Amino acid sequence: MNRLHIAVAAVLCVVLSLTACATPAAPPTSGSASHDSHSAHSLSDSKAPFDAQFIDAMIVHHEGAVAMAGEARTQAAKPELKALADAVLTSQSTEIEQMKAWRKSWYSDLPPTTGMQMDMGPMNVAPGDAPYDVRFIDAMIPHHEGAIAMAEEALKKSERSEIKALAQAIIKSQSEEIERMKQWRAAWSPTP
Repeated sequence: MNRLHIAVAAVLCVVLSLTACATPAAPPTSGSASHDSHSAHSLSDSKAPFDAQFIDAMIVHHEGAVAMAGEARTQAAKPELKALADAVLTSQSTEIEQMKAWRKSWYSDLPPTTGMQMDMGPMNVAPGDAPYDVRFIDAMIPHHEGAIAMAEEALKKSERSEIKALAQAIIKSQSEEIERMKQWRAAWSPTP
């Protein structure tokens, strides 16, 4: 299992390094990975269409959730958390494929953007002494909150009905999942 965890983390680091923040003097497609557990995208591609920036950022964001959910399927102790992980894997993998198809169809000639200037939340489950299930919740709640903030911005700025519909679905499903995780967190570990 340790090898799988290391492999997933390595793939995630490569993905993040390809799409992470660019410095203002750097070309839009260059970047470096964040060294902490949070990732943010810099809006230095001001001429790139908002929807392309949203897609590029949300794919990376969803890939982080998929990696965490994949880990939770084997590491979580609670069956309800494993069921949530399965739901995240299914829904967000489907959304990733849809966004990749849109990106190819709508912006095939546009180089990768640096995404959106937003805190995406943790991209992994932090090590620690707390039970894995609690640590997963402590990572996934702010991760979901990051997706909701990005989706709310998309509702205001997107020019495509498909992106707006996806944003509404993200807000609805991830808000519901946050509420469930908060209830579980309180029941499983009442101390903050």
